[in-house]
Amino acid sequence: MTTPAFCRMMAAYNSEMNRRFYAAAAGLSEAQRREDRGAFFGSLQGTLCHLAWADTIWLHRFTGSPPPPVGIAQSPSMIEDFAALRAERERLDAVIESWAAGLTPEVLEGDLAYFSGAMGREIRRPMALLAAHLFNHQTHHRGQAHALLTGFGAATGDTDLPAIFG
Repeated sequence: MTTPAFCRMMAAYNSEMNRRFYAAAAGLSEAQRREDRGAFFGSLQGTLCHLAWADTIWLHRFTGSPPPPVGIAQSPSMIEDFAALRAERERLDAVIESWAAGLTPEVLEGDLAYFSGAMGREIRRPMALLAAHLFNHQTHHRGQAHALLTGFGAATGDTDLPAIFG
């Protein structure tokens, strides 16, 4: 069950993992971050950029904040500069933590209707499902980023929830 407490925990986890992953990525060269390694979004930079794009679109749907400036097809190149991407990641993580802090059971019990550009139509889904999807999507692509980082010999430390919050 997706609860406000679960969302707050996952928002904190997301922020911590992103701090670790961006610190590890900062130790790589620009060429390494941009090298196509066969991941779904090609490179580490593309994967991290897609994650920022996805969080931006979900925050737009959840809060009415501005949507991303590009569509999903352009998401891997939404922010070209790594330092700017890292700053945007930090901003997004703070917004996600603030959003999660304000969630109530009533919000999560409702539905959310939104337009999906990828599907070309309006979608209506339970808010609890969509909140869980936000965090699951982050974990999914961060797993890809982790594989890319470890392929370069970079370390992020333990990524298990019990290790982070234990």
